[in-house]
Amino acid sequence: MKNQRSYFKNNYDLYLMLLPAVAFYLIFKYTPMYGLLISFQDFNLFKGVFHSKWVGLDVFRDLLDQHMFWQSFGATLRLNLLTLAVGFPAPIVLALLLNEVANDKFKRVIQSISYMPHFISWVVVYGMIVTFVMPNTGFANVLLKQIGLPQIDFLTNLHWWLVTYIGSSVWKEIGFSSILYLAALSSIDSALYESADIDGAGRFRKIWHVTLPGIRSTVVILLILQVGRLVTIGFEQPYLFGNAMVSDYSNVLSVYIYKNGILQSQWSLATAMGLFLSVINFILLMLANVIATKMGESGLFGGKAR
Repeated sequence: MKNQRSYFKNNYDLYLMLLPAVAFYLIFKYTPMYGLLISFQDFNLFKGVFHSKWVGLDVFRDLLDQHMFWQSFGATLRLNLLTLAVGFPAPIVLALLLNEVANDKFKRVIQSISYMPHFISWVVVYGMIVTFVMPNTGFANVLLKQIGLPQIDFLTNLHWWLVTYIGSSVWKEIGFSSILYLAALSSIDSALYESADIDGAGRFRKIWHVTLPGIRSTVVILLILQVGRLVTIGFEQPYLFGNAMVSDYSNVLSVYIYKNGILQSQWSLATAMGLFLSVINFILLMLANVIATKMGESGLFGGKAR
């Protein structure tokens, strides 16, 4: 105990730096969790959480009986799986390419350019894309017309809508998502590359046998975290890009919660949906972690299967 007090006294400044992060999670993450009680109530806004009528699991039963909920669930899963298939490898490829650039100035310029879209709101991105793909006047369709190809309805044709949706998502996040991989690449021992050079390995051989194994643990952890979000999707992008012609994919759960939970003041339904999806995500996260450890990776908690 005396040693602990001495350690705290000598490092109190580090604990003070930790306080804002602890306060943030306590105030904005843990304290609001009492609101989950709403999902078990016939919530009345004027009576509040502690005085609304308790209905048990009735809200969940009503939710699971709704056909539109399962339709939105399927749309969310399909869209997230497609985005994961394309969007997850993209920042890895970018990080590998940047790692091979010898000119530091050029490398920094490319990094800065690729990071910037992350800080643009989806409203602005959607406006840019609409301007780019508009029929007749959009740059993409004007170019297609100039080279003698038919114009494309990028936002109403389902297949081209998926290309536009996933492409815009990758373009917006690829640079920012590559930061962790670049950090992992910088920690690889340069002696491994020197040994590969001595053995006569070319650039692609070094990438395959040195670089990729060096960032494998980072890739696995980030993939596990992505799998743990498969039934969760942001609201802005599908809401802005969605329309009646592509509703099978654009009517995702976040839009469903907004239209049927918030706009119609069904607070219990909206909360129940959020809790249900969190439980599904947690199960997927733990399942992905177990599979990773069974395959010999360290997983989220640092342990490996024996």
